[in-house]
Amino acid sequence: MKTIRVVAAIICDNMENPSKIFATARGYGEFKGQWEFPGGKIEAGESPEEALVREIREELDTDIEVGSLIHTIEYDYPTFHLSMDCFLAKVNSGSLVLKEAEAARWLTKSELYDVQWLPADLSLIEILEKMMR
Repeated sequence: MKTIRVVAAIICDNMENPSKIFATARGYGEFKGQWEFPGGKIEAGESPEEALVREIREELDTDIEVGSLIHTIEYDYPTFHLSMDCFLAKVNSGSLVLKEAEAARWLTKSELYDVQWLPADLSLIEILEKMMR
């Protein structure tokens, strides 16, 4: 099975003690409308952190500061294996303009299950629940 390596930004209001996280709904493809953390594929020669900065600039017209790696998700979809490094991040500049997603929300701890997460992203929600105030 083919493995796809990607990175995801858990953009939050405060990396030390988050109370809100930013999530987006896919605007295209097989999983259109389902919710995920923004990010994308790592290109040849990029570190995961460099890929994340580039992807967020491309998808959201925003510059971020990448914080710590909080989890690597390994998930088998029917046609590929996903390996996704998930990093905490915060906005340095920009206003989170949706260029690819169809919707976005800032979610509090009590709202984490209010959206339909992609299967791979769902495994991260329990971790975030424990981190959030």
